[in-house]
Amino acid sequence: MFTIDFSDHTSEVNDAWFTQIDELLTFAKEQENINDEAELSVTFVDKNEIQDINKMYRDKDKVTDVISFAFEEEDAEIVGADIPRVLGDIIICTDVAKEQAEQYGHSFERELGFLALHGFLHLLGYDHIEQDDEKVMFGRQDEILNAYGLTRDK
Repeated sequence: MFTIDFSDHTSEVNDAWFTQIDELLTFAKEQENINDEAELSVTFVDKNEIQDINKMYRDKDKVTDVISFAFEEEDAEIVGADIPRVLGDIIICTDVAKEQAEQYGHSFERELGFLALHGFLHLLGYDHIEQDDEKVMFGRQDEILNAYGLTRDK
């Protein structure tokens, strides 16, 4: 079982988009060969809220598109049966998602999916600080999006 808890602080995200992101991240979980029960949260916020979060937790006083907080530490081992793997939280700024969708010439829905997947991969330990890691993460991101069928023209 894979549980995603959605929270919309903007009142802009509709149920169809929740469903799309749920299906995309479930697909990504399978593509990443995660067979355990798992859960995470996805929260949609505006520019003010994401800037506050970015400042408080990352010491960066600026707006960003997506922030991820992984709950698992590297090589963490869960002891006990039937305990779902808690991956963490993904926070997406819908204002920035709209701007980026327009900038890149694709739909708002595609941008939300891209940002949700980007955050999900961060929860799994991918990053893009170093150039080699960026190639790996962005390559994997493109593979999953293309296999799912959420391409730039959507």
